[in-house]
Amino acid sequence: MAKSRKSVTMADIAKEMGVSVVTVSKALSDQKGVSQKLKADILEKAKELGYELPGLREKKTYTIGVILAQRYLDDFGSFYWRMYQEVVAWAGKRHLFVIYENITEEMAKKNLMPHMVTEKKIDGLLLIGNPGFEYSDFLEKNAGLPLVFLDFYNKRETVDCVISDGFYGSYLLTNYLLEKGHRKIGYVGTLYATDSITDRFLGYTKALLERGITPREDYIIPDRDVETGLRENYPEYRFPGDMPTALVCNCDFIANLVIRDLLRKGYQVPGEVSVVGFDNDPNPAFAELPLTTYEVDMGAMAGKAVNYLVKRMEGEVTNPGIHIVKGKLVEKDSVRALERK
Repeated sequence: MAKSRKSVTMADIAKEMGVSVVTVSKALSDQKGVSQKLKADILEKAKELGYELPGLREKKTYTIGVILAQRYLDDFGSFYWRMYQEVVAWAGKRHLFVIYENITEEMAKKNLMPHMVTEKKIDGLLLIGNPGFEYSDFLEKNAGLPLVFLDFYNKRETVDCVISDGFYGSYLLTNYLLEKGHRKIGYVGTLYATDSITDRFLGYTKALLERGITPREDYIIPDRDVETGLRENYPEYRFPGDMPTALVCNCDFIANLVIRDLLRKGYQVPGEVSVVGFDNDPNPAFAELPLTTYEVDMGAMAGKAVNYLVKRMEGEVTNPGIHIVKGKLVEKDSVRALERK
């Protein structure tokens, strides 16, 4: 009869095998100095006696569900689709299975549970990008699964949320423009459409206020519908009559659309209007020129999100909260320095 795990020691195994405790220790930790056959025999004896090291325990294989709102897949080379690919890569490193599901606008409006949840196919759920505050609250309260939000946050801090440093990143970008001599700086992004757009606006505002510059309402340029998050209503941007010399855009995708619209309207970029983005989008297919931006560490964000979800699935008790991943400013060719007056 095998002894209970708590009562079995390496000395017990060594006595049974007729070897030293050092040999048993090396075999169980897969160190050099012990033949492969002897290692195998010691491991077999350890299992027979009920002795288990973490490496010998049978590991549970988890399946995680990843959901992404359909609205975020409409962009060419979607930032969030690449974020999903990073999640899959990190899940592979943790030996996790991944099931993916889109969340349509209808599902979000009607608070319909993802099929992977209702069919009990997953052990934990990871949301990439805010599908809507009401819907994310609905999932938190009703999914009955460990849950992590990626690239948006829960204002009550009841769920682990992993985000980029949108506030500080936009603050850095705006200060960069100020150092280049710009004072008439606008912001492109529909406030309250997403957490990230609003946070980046606040970073932009802080940088201006610190220089004694009052943000102008006509310099806040919307880029999407605040309710749906869709951008069909903004094929062109409503630039003010008194044109800014620089624009801080809430992401690289929007920055490049803004540059296209500026060029169509006869503005020189960066000759007349400098433009900065956010993300350091690795896909240059739709870029008009190399874009000064704030680089998001997408891999680190995905890795943290997966790790927090695994901790939840394994029952580790941790206080949920907002986990911020820092990035860095990347200087390219979309900004012109102005002469200081």
